[in-house]
Amino acid sequence: MTTTSLAPSELVKLPLSAAMKQGSALEHDQAEQSAFIDALLGGRVNEAGYAVYLRTLRPVYAALESVGRDLAAAPLVAPIFDAGLERLAAIDSDIDHWAPGESHSIESAAASAYVEAITESTSWAGLYVAHHYTRYLGDLSGGQAIGTLLNRAFELEGKGLSFYDFAEIGKNKPYKDTYRAQLDAIGAGLTDDERLRVVDEVCTAFRLNQALFAEIGANLDQYRR
Repeated sequence: MTTTSLAPSELVKLPLSAAMKQGSALEHDQAEQSAFIDALLGGRVNEAGYAVYLRTLRPVYAALESVGRDLAAAPLVAPIFDAGLERLAAIDSDIDHWAPGESHSIESAAASAYVEAITESTSWAGLYVAHHYTRYLGDLSGGQAIGTLLNRAFELEGKGLSFYDFAEIGKNKPYKDTYRAQLDAIGAGLTDDERLRVVDEVCTAFRLNQALFAEIGANLDQYRR
């Protein structure tokens, strides 16, 4: 478990992708250690709980993708913008599988706070880059483990798991390697203060995720499998 982060003077010496990862290591670990994520990864969350998870995430991706399209031509966003990453349609499809007939929307203070932060990232595109990285690279990394676990635990044979299917982008590892290289190219054009601002926003994004998981976890007894 990683429990330390580098000092700002050390972070600015790193390529941006490494600074984003190492500078947010503590917040990343804290988000992953939430009771809900622990139960989800342990196969102890039922269908209703997973549906709530998807429905809570939905407005986050709606904001991420709306803002992303608005900023797609911005110099800081263009290198990483890829419509093939978009998850909103996949989430809607999965909600229909896990909670047929239910509304795709759900009241969530944590999701609303997350949406607000993404919306405010239009003030400087570097902030949006932080949110793009946190969500999509997470989906291409640890998120894949969740998809595999759900497929096995519920014997889904791939059904209801569109959220984890990134067929449009090709092989996972080469894509992530290219993505990190693009982040590093973006970082090369930033000042030290701007690079630290991006890292700070990644930390914020992980804290927002942690709050979202905590909100769902408050009702974990209802979702135990």
